[in-house]
Amino acid sequence: MTPVRIVVVDDHEVVRIGLANLLASRDGFVVTGQAGTAEAAIEAVASGRPDIVLMDFRLPGRSGIDACRDIVRQWPATRVIMLMSYADDTLVAEAIEAGASGYLLKRVAAAELLSAIEAVANGGASLDPSVARSVVDRLRHAEQSRVMAGFGDLTRRELQVLALLAEGRTNPEIATALFLSEKTVAHHITAIFEKLGVSNRVEAATYAVLHHIDRLVDGDGGDGEPR
Repeated sequence: MTPVRIVVVDDHEVVRIGLANLLASRDGFVVTGQAGTAEAAIEAVASGRPDIVLMDFRLPGRSGIDACRDIVRQWPATRVIMLMSYADDTLVAEAIEAGASGYLLKRVAAAELLSAIEAVANGGASLDPSVARSVVDRLRHAEQSRVMAGFGDLTRRELQVLALLAEGRTNPEIATALFLSEKTVAHHITAIFEKLGVSNRVEAATYAVLHHIDRLVDGDGGDGEPR
């Protein structure tokens, strides 16, 4: 099998050499370079074209996240695994947005590190379970906030009405589903048109679909609580 080519990046020389020696001692891994700064990491990737970069989060000058972003953009075939000293879901979220394929705490066992590298080299991802849940929750909340921003000042009830309108429901059907009068539904629809700056049901439905209203409101025709 072709060995996995790796660049190790850490500003602490002892840690960097230790990781490099561990990897070099195992079959199936080749260390093509080491670096202690973001600039040196980019140079090592440019010259060695590794499969994997083990990248420390905190580096002098430009951060490991900055280096990750540049590497992924310039060499898409090279995948970056971020190494962190402690769980910080803010940094992890930034790393994921920068294109990192995984993140691990430095206290990871040697066998787990090797398995993670193999997984990422084969197209998978490596997420430390001790911080994965909080990061997923954070990203989900951020996505929901972005979706909500697309609906301006719509109230909870107006979102429910719009979700059903986007499904093609008529006013009587919306009224039945939400236990409202048809007059109240018509009032809500008028308010929705004004707030979204649309002039008819087709435009409103299109807007709702394009802005992923399904991520905010259950489309079951029942109580439709925003998620």
